Amino acid sequence: MEALRATFSDREPRGLYAPIDYILDLGGKRIRPVVALLAARAFGDDEDHRLGMPVALAVEVFHNFTLLHDDIMDESPLRRGQATVHEKWDVNTGILSGDLMLIQAYQHLCNCPDPAALPALLHTFNRVATGVCEGQQYDVDFERRMDVTIAEYLKMIELKTAVLLGGALELGALAAGASQEDADHLYAFGRLTGLAFQLQDDLLDTFGASSDTGKLQGNDIIRNKKTFLFLKAIELLGLEGREELNQWFAASPEDPAEKVIRVTEIMQSVGIPEAVAQLRDEFQEEAYAHLDAAGGDAATKAILKDLAEGLLQRVS
Repeated sequence: MEALRATFSDREPRGLYAPIDYILDLGGKRIRPVVALLAARAFGDDEDHRLGMPVALAVEVFHNFTLLHDDIMDESPLRRGQATVHEKWDVNTGILSGDLMLIQAYQHLCNCPDPAALPALLHTFNRVATGVCEGQQYDVDFERRMDVTIAEYLKMIELKTAVLLGGALELGALAAGASQEDADHLYAFGRLTGLAFQLQDDLLDTFGASSDTGKLQGNDIIRNKKTFLFLKAIELLGLEGREELNQWFAASPEDPAEKVIRVTEIMQSVGIPEAVAQLRDEFQEEAYAHLDAAGGDAATKAILKDLAEGLLQRVS
């Protein structure tokens, strides 16, 4: 999105604004702003993106704000193959620039051309943003727990990942004058698609080929992340299998190759790839039901469905 580039190129002090330009210019899929624009087009005459662009920008700036702060919390050195903001500058800069990005997200939202829509937009944005923060905290908490349930994990990924995709669709629809009922259906479509997307992402992390994904195979296993794959395996395994899997997830060997091989063997032995694919497909079928129930332009809704299909059929 060209509107995101060099957003603060003429602002001072550069130590505050340059990191924001930097992270926004790193790229990414831009799925959230795209679906916000499509939702606005589905319910309004918005070929020039006049209605949808303010919310699309708000969602994307907010998303990148969360990435900036998440990188600090995770002490991540890289983001999209480049140095993270706190590595390129420092932690204090990352915190302050991230804070400004959150403020800027609200400023974009306030640029909505229909003042009457702003209360509903702010209410939705606040609800979604709160959910994302709650999801991040659950993720942090789960790293210290060995008793995480499947229901808890699904709730965490719903909040951390799925609600923002749903929120982008809801915001785009509301900006274009859609009814709350139609906006709710689009939110549900996005939320359920986000859940399916995260399950596919977990599946690819463990069973996808590095040559396809461009990532280290089994990274979640190496980091002892208790994803749906791990939790479902614990549910299905017998006592001996559960003990072995827990032992592997309590270990951090210097060379993790043997660990990754053995854990994937254990998971395959109880049909974990098939179980993940089944739940993913159930979420997506429910998502499509909500998309069908929503009003709006049929051709634009077809584009949204094609976009969701592309996310779920990817191998990278």
